[in-house]
Amino acid sequence: MRIYLDFNASTPVAPEVAGAMQAVLEAPFGNPSSDHWAGKPARDAVQKARTQVAGLLGCDAGEVVFTSGGSEANNHALKGIFFAKATAHPHIITTQVEHPAVINPCRFLERLGAKVTYLPVDALGRVDPEELRRAVTPATILISVMHANNEVGTIQPIADISRIAREHGIVFHTDAAQSVGKIPTKVRELGVDLLSVAGHKLYGPKGVGALYVRAGIQLEPLIHGAGHESGRRAGTENVLLDVGLGAACELAHSWIGRRSIQELRDLFWRQLTEEFDGDVALNGHPTDRLPNTLSVSFPGKVGTEILHALDGVAASTGSACHSGSIELSPVLKAMRIPPETGMGAIRFSLGRTTTQEEIEAVVKRLKAILD
Repeated sequence: MRIYLDFNASTPVAPEVAGAMQAVLEAPFGNPSSDHWAGKPARDAVQKARTQVAGLLGCDAGEVVFTSGGSEANNHALKGIFFAKATAHPHIITTQVEHPAVINPCRFLERLGAKVTYLPVDALGRVDPEELRRAVTPATILISVMHANNEVGTIQPIADISRIAREHGIVFHTDAAQSVGKIPTKVRELGVDLLSVAGHKLYGPKGVGALYVRAGIQLEPLIHGAGHESGRRAGTENVLLDVGLGAACELAHSWIGRRSIQELRDLFWRQLTEEFDGDVALNGHPTDRLPNTLSVSFPGKVGTEILHALDGVAASTGSACHSGSIELSPVLKAMRIPPETGMGAIRFSLGRTTTQEEIEAVVKRLKAILD
């Protein structure tokens, strides 16, 4: 029995999304920028998709920029602000638990003269807004803090951070690749200026994403060329993938707020604690975390070995084995998880198709492996 519990890594394309994309494969075929009968249907399809994304984010359609994925959206946010501001010694604030698609662009910008503050997090994976406030300097041009962590699911206090950013007139970006479609991500409520979306994390296709850019925010394009995406990203629009993302965002409305996935996650955790008592630990915030994410550690064990023994179960680990030694992920390191605990970390991330029978089967297999 094969069981998929790695929905934070990627989700299957929803049937409704595949259907919308199939219709686009057949027609329209014109260039969306062409002002004739063949181009207009393609342009209308892209605009509908843009409106669907905007509907999920609670913004205007003109504030949505389609990208090739979450990584491009993050890169555009960070590099776009850096080059648009063009100050002598720009300062950026982020955290130690960001996705590599934020950390690595920050490292790149450091080579170009930026100063970057990587804020620590507490043992639950949360950044302290007051510590962030103290990190602000007159040179700070951007704050980038993820909405929810991809490994442990901890949700950051985005609204609190946005108030600090507004007080100082600093642009605020959040990487919401893991949260969009799972929890509310209305940009006005969050108070963000920039927000990144990844299609394949919310039952859309791979290779497409979006960047919300609040009206009035100036970004230097990553890709220069013709005036696509209102001059913010050159290149002929990918009608097929844009339509897929739009359909996925529209479908997500019906899933946000449902408790079925969270109830399964909580059942999973209860069964693990009952079976393993003090031999299993929760990673991340106990309540302020994504409803589908369960990161646990089996102290004294090795996560990769457990997963290997769980033949047929797709999940992720929080550590990697290199030349016989165990190396914790940067997220678990930043949370100061002891190595003897962190090396036994496994992230189980549930999805819309996860069943109680699958959860019970995994617990049973774990019991057989670890007893």
